[in-house]
Amino acid sequence: MKQILTIFFLLIAFNSGAQSNDWQSLFDGKTLSGWKQMTGSATYAAENGMIVGTTALKSPNSFLVSDQRFSGDFVLELEAMMTDTNTNSGVQFKSNFDAAANKGQGRIYGYQYDFDPTARKWAGGIYDEGRREWLYPVSNNPKGQIFFAPNVFHKIRIECIGNTVKTWLDGAPVSYLVDSLKTNQGVLGLQVHAIGKPEYAGIKIFWKNIRIQTKNIKPLAFPKGIYVANLMTNSLTSYEQQSGWKLLFDGKSTNGWVGAYKSSFPNKGWEVKNGLLRALPSNGDESANGGDIVTKQQYAAFDLSFDFKLTKGANSGVKYFVTLKENNSGSAIGLEYQLLDDNLHPDAKLGKDGNRTLSSLYDLIKAQKISRFFRQPGNWNTARIVVYPNNHVEHYLNGVKVLEYERGSKAFRDLVALSKYNVWPGFGEAPKGHILIQDHGNEVSYRSVKIRELK
Repeated sequence: MKQILTIFFLLIAFNSGAQSNDWQSLFDGKTLSGWKQMTGSATYAAENGMIVGTTALKSPNSFLVSDQRFSGDFVLELEAMMTDTNTNSGVQFKSNFDAAANKGQGRIYGYQYDFDPTARKWAGGIYDEGRREWLYPVSNNPKGQIFFAPNVFHKIRIECIGNTVKTWLDGAPVSYLVDSLKTNQGVLGLQVHAIGKPEYAGIKIFWKNIRIQTKNIKPLAFPKGIYVANLMTNSLTSYEQQSGWKLLFDGKSTNGWVGAYKSSFPNKGWEVKNGLLRALPSNGDESANGGDIVTKQQYAAFDLSFDFKLTKGANSGVKYFVTLKENNSGSAIGLEYQLLDDNLHPDAKLGKDGNRTLSSLYDLIKAQKISRFFRQPGNWNTARIVVYPNNHVEHYLNGVKVLEYERGSKAFRDLVALSKYNVWPGFGEAPKGHILIQDHGNEVSYRSVKIRELK
């Protein structure tokens, strides 16, 4: 009931906002005055108080762009409808035009609020068109995965304050981005997506009630606990802190970490420099240089997020539920989020059915990755491990869920029985354990390591 009332009041605020003098209408319902098409050959028309876009075969992405440029803080609200589930669309904001791109045909680049009418349910996600691609896939926020039903108008809200972008769909909070780009400014744009099949030509997208607020902005609150894609290195917003997030690495010190099976941090093999925690290269052996490092604190249910950068051919991992009770040689025992150059390291072809590849639960479950969501070695990626109080576990790579399992279930135990871990009774089922970053003799860098305990 509380959620229903919240959405009810948000919708009232949405509709009443159009009556406020603080809001500027960007479409008069009659003409396309104040807008111009900049790319593509899809068509746009003003009809019955709506802007109607129609897909065209063999056209790149088309954009109807506002004449006005907006900088600083603003809130953009509108309503939008799609008529099928075979394509997608979106609204550009703080976007710009690169005239030289696409062999002189030009390209719009910048933030996009995505319209996704498919079963994926990423509507309201933040995509960086023509630049960095997905910044906030909505799988980051499962409660925000709302079906963008066709043939129904949906209410869109985009809030840009400083370098923070938040989005809503039909009154529900969806995306929360804190960007490292602080000087974003530009135009708005209505997208008609490129299509690849003749039968998809003629699909229509509708927009109406487009309005913007640039002064006297009253931000809407997000409920606690929604994952923030925070691109500001080694930092937490006040919202994240209020939601219980804590940094495990602050970019400056190794406080909170010790060597596995040691009482202090290793005196070699690791480096903290320029805001990075770096495992130094040696000869590729397990724990033969500085050795693994573990958190002093142990964790039961948690949400762990970290950025990592592999070097070519690198092998490493981040482990969880590490108890150190085994007192084994080599790397300490625990469930492992595999970090690997799948193209160059031979371990990718070992194990079973790819269960030693990047983001996999090492030697147990293969990560189901799509190549476009991974940036090759030498670039930064974001990993996330979520362990719920009911022992449901999820692995993410750059905001996309790549596997899930039930810790301690029969299916889990059957996998363990067929793995290298079958010699350890009760493997992976400890009630709590340390977080471990592996020394595997290859150079791997880390930053923005943060955790939130779940209850």
